[in-house]
Amino acid sequence: MSAWRWAGLVGALLVAALLAVSVGTISIPISEVWHALTGAGDSMPDVIVRTLRLPRVTLAIFVGAGLGMSGAALQGTMRNPLAEPYLLGVSGGAAVGAVLGSAFGLGPALLPLTAFAGAIVAVVAAFAVARAAGARGDPRVLLMAGVVVGAFANAAIMVVLANAEPNTVRNALWWMMGSVAEGTWPQIATLAIYVVTGGAALVLLGRHIDVLSLGEDAAAGLGLDVDKTIRRVFLLASLIAAATVAGAGLVGFVGLVVPHLVRAAGVRRHRSLLVGSALTGATLVVLADVLGRVLRPPAELPLGAVTALIGVPFFLVKLRRFV
Repeated sequence: MSAWRWAGLVGALLVAALLAVSVGTISIPISEVWHALTGAGDSMPDVIVRTLRLPRVTLAIFVGAGLGMSGAALQGTMRNPLAEPYLLGVSGGAAVGAVLGSAFGLGPALLPLTAFAGAIVAVVAAFAVARAAGARGDPRVLLMAGVVVGAFANAAIMVVLANAEPNTVRNALWWMMGSVAEGTWPQIATLAIYVVTGGAALVLLGRHIDVLSLGEDAAAGLGLDVDKTIRRVFLLASLIAAATVAGAGLVGFVGLVVPHLVRAAGVRRHRSLLVGSALTGATLVVLADVLGRVLRPPAELPLGAVTALIGVPFFLVKLRRFV
């Protein structure tokens, strides 16, 4: 991809972030936003920008970047244009792990690990269902298996919350629908560690994903250890997706839509695709959060609901072409 397109992706993210900081129930002029970011004032706009909106936008950036990279890696490895963490049940399993970790009182630093454990269980279960159907290599069957696993994960969460306090249930349901409204800097720092390190590892594996996208037989013929590489990519993609779930709840379809948008710009190599998906995913989630805040003020729409409104029609179009 050319340099001006990279600059366009970075510029779009910066514009979206600036818009997200300035727009809301209380609109803040751009000049005051800049003053709040660079100064140390104690006026109401300064407090709103630094305390409420800046952490929220930063969390949305890392959530979108992580989901975009995870989706791009899974689509390339599985050679399935419909693959993404939410539809494969990875996010649902991660949600179960995060809910259980939260129920046991684990802190923000450990929640991504329990979410990761739940994501791995979901991946294994999805492959087991596909294998039981006698179609392990069929991406359509694996996709359906992932949807079933995700539905089971949602049911498991409901069972866990059955005897919880009303406030706990209400907060958990809001978290399941996805939200970056409660972002804190320690939470953001934890998510950033997982997304940056996991994303960097995926970028290093980008050339191997290029080979895998040719097909397992062709990849093996070129000397690639197919099973080992697939395991690495799935583990890294699941870890990143689990960290986003622990940080912001279930935000679906970002990993589906974003890689297709980047490929439409002419990107084919997975190293560039992964980086482009990170930037595009961050922009998409930031803008989706803005829409959730401004469509029905003063109430807010859940972030996961907004991304689903964008992603479901996109999924149906791609599904028709794929099937």
